[in-house]
Amino acid sequence: MNSRELLAKLVGFDTTSRESNLHLIEFVRDYLAGFGVPCELIFNEPRSKANLFATLGPPQVPGIVLSGHTDVVPVDGQAWSVAPFELSEHDGKLYGRGTADMKGYIACVLAAVPRFLAAPLRMPLHIALSYDEEVGCLGVRSLLAELERRPHKPLLCIIGEPTELKPVLGHKGKLAMRCDVHGAACHSAYAPQGVNAIEYAAELIGELGRIGARLRRPELHDPRFDPPYSTVQTGLISGGKALNIVPADCRFDFEVRALPNQDPRQVAEQLRHFAQQQLVPRMQAVDGASGIGFSELSAYPGLATDADSQAARWIAQFCGSSEFGTVAFGTEGGLFDAVGIPTVICGPGSMDQGHKPDEFVSLAQLAGCDAMLERLASALQR
Repeated sequence: MNSRELLAKLVGFDTTSRESNLHLIEFVRDYLAGFGVPCELIFNEPRSKANLFATLGPPQVPGIVLSGHTDVVPVDGQAWSVAPFELSEHDGKLYGRGTADMKGYIACVLAAVPRFLAAPLRMPLHIALSYDEEVGCLGVRSLLAELERRPHKPLLCIIGEPTELKPVLGHKGKLAMRCDVHGAACHSAYAPQGVNAIEYAAELIGELGRIGARLRRPELHDPRFDPPYSTVQTGLISGGKALNIVPADCRFDFEVRALPNQDPRQVAEQLRHFAQQQLVPRMQAVDGASGIGFSELSAYPGLATDADSQAARWIAQFCGSSEFGTVAFGTEGGLFDAVGIPTVICGPGSMDQGHKPDEFVSLAQLAGCDAMLERLASALQR
């Protein structure tokens, strides 16, 4: 099957993160088995999802990982003009959920398997497919733990997120946090006798804004990124029962998108310090049971691969460009890099179409990715 035919198969599996990805994984396992390539499946605890890892070529030496995530974002509430889980073509574009992010890349990798096997390869190519990337890069962690135990660590990982086949060496890290403010309810006519959780949450959100403003100082900028500084934003908030009741509880979620050389947890620590030093004493002076708690929802590190590294030279060779860039969205790349596997990002399509209704990848981009993998196979040929 060619990359378009394989993409049609992959899009047909609804692998929204809340669903199982096993039907897709089993399809890939059986496809690779048809070429005599064995696969390892690394399951989550309830065995409802799995990572897949396969090796083509000599396994006894370090090689290159071609990595992609199998899950996609929901289509709920989006105005699609085509069936999202059925590939359709119009004016040189292939439509369907995941075509750009990032089943197009996976389809090209699978289509290249016969070429890789025919090379033959002087070092192995590994195919790594993960689950739950869209909800915090969760699944790949167990796959990486398995790779860390092996004697031959890969020399390079190419993550095929949509970059229009431009070589990308960096992205920001992310920390998602939840803050729970517990106050004390009372009738609103006696508001000073209560602890208004919403008002204290508002003070915390205001402090987040001040922390974010400090991160925008020019001396902290990195011009490689857009925006060139770390950002903080509050995305969800809920609280209160009725207007005439002082609210006892309020919850809000916030995120930090940090430059690779900055620790996003410092923002959470600054907010926690503000809460404990400035707010909790005032709250407990009214009601001793009140308080503020924080919990981490998800996190992944940033990525900053050196432009002078072997990894950068390789991806420049394979994709035909040394105009290295960064992306605003996060990937699993920082996690690969953190375990000592140099990582770059390069794949077909654009994130301008990702996560949107009528998501698409162009046929030209698929053909370009096929060509990139052909160059990779030639470079690794004995």
